[in-house]
Amino acid sequence: MNHMHTLHLNKGRESSLLRRHPWIFSGAIARVSGSPAPGDTVRVLDAGGQMLGLAAYSPQSQIRARVWSFVDESIDSAFLRTRLQRAIARRAGLLNDPQRTACRLVYAESDELPGLVVDRYGDYLVCQFMFTGVERWKQEIVQHLHELFPCKGIYERSDAAARNREGLPLSQGVLWGEAPPDIVEINEQGRLYGLSIGHGHKTGFYLDQYTNREAVRRLCQGRRVLNCFAYTGGFGIAALSGGAEHVLNVDSSAPSLELAAANFARNGFTPAQYENLTANVFDVLRDFRQQGRRFDLIVLDPPKFAETKVQFKKAARAYKDIALQASTLLEPGGLLVNFSCSGAIDMPLFQKITADAVLDAGRHGQILHYLHQAEDHPVGLPFPESLYLKGLVSTLD
Repeated sequence: MNHMHTLHLNKGRESSLLRRHPWIFSGAIARVSGSPAPGDTVRVLDAGGQMLGLAAYSPQSQIRARVWSFVDESIDSAFLRTRLQRAIARRAGLLNDPQRTACRLVYAESDELPGLVVDRYGDYLVCQFMFTGVERWKQEIVQHLHELFPCKGIYERSDAAARNREGLPLSQGVLWGEAPPDIVEINEQGRLYGLSIGHGHKTGFYLDQYTNREAVRRLCQGRRVLNCFAYTGGFGIAALSGGAEHVLNVDSSAPSLELAAANFARNGFTPAQYENLTANVFDVLRDFRQQGRRFDLIVLDPPKFAETKVQFKKAARAYKDIALQASTLLEPGGLLVNFSCSGAIDMPLFQKITADAVLDAGRHGQILHYLHQAEDHPVGLPFPESLYLKGLVSTLD
């Protein structure tokens, strides 16, 4: 096939593509033939003129192109339909589970659809188009989605910072069908959660923590739990359904905690079993330390502290600070469950940050479990960047 636009790589810069890594950074490109517009398909050639694949072009981003295919084929509507079909088929077992009515259908590069995220919440799909390549095919993708996965409506939440780096405006609203109600209810292993597709974090809920909420549920029998960065009560509800004695949820967002209160009621829990505190977690942990408060299990599930490698040191300090403060509040034999969703911080580093924090708190700890994102967020074998969520369950003496 003769594509008009071509990216010619610098000598020696083809090795990652030969390993099927889908990103091509601006520094790897020697020159561009033709004048590709944002989202156009380009041929990628190594310095010797050997064809490496077909990619979508993004002139404003550091990641100048993302590979659609490593073989010469038509990048068209039928190609996208096949990729979407494959992603949905991989999750057939999860999607047919009546106790799991929310699930990620498409996870970007891991499903060979760079920059596209599709989440299912009951009868609604929520999409994020985070790259010029998928933005260019938005209408076709939406059309295929409602044909391949019957639903009442498809809603867009392309309102994340990644769009800015692509030179794309933020975008939100109904793409097809009906608008979702203000609150959509999902079932997660018998636990019910109400969420806001229009206003919630990410696409409305943290689907990536599915298996980790279950892990926490199993650890909570008879324990007093402090749930930090509680959002809409995900871990708190899991804790109470696992027999926790009491849960204290802390979050800086009052609307999130209002939704959390509704979620506790949804699951039959009474205000005697939990407390919601609207406050800054960093301040609360320090106050509790001064007050001598004690807990048996503490969950730290903060938002992303590092968007980029540049913010990495600041993020490491923040993760350490909350882990240190939390470690001082745990009873002997207590459990610290802490997470990082910052891609710039890998598991060995996160373990080191946690180890330093526990040591500085004058405690001794052991890791019982390593935690990662749920299986509907698969990690592409040649694409380690798709593993972003990491967590530790540590017991402290």
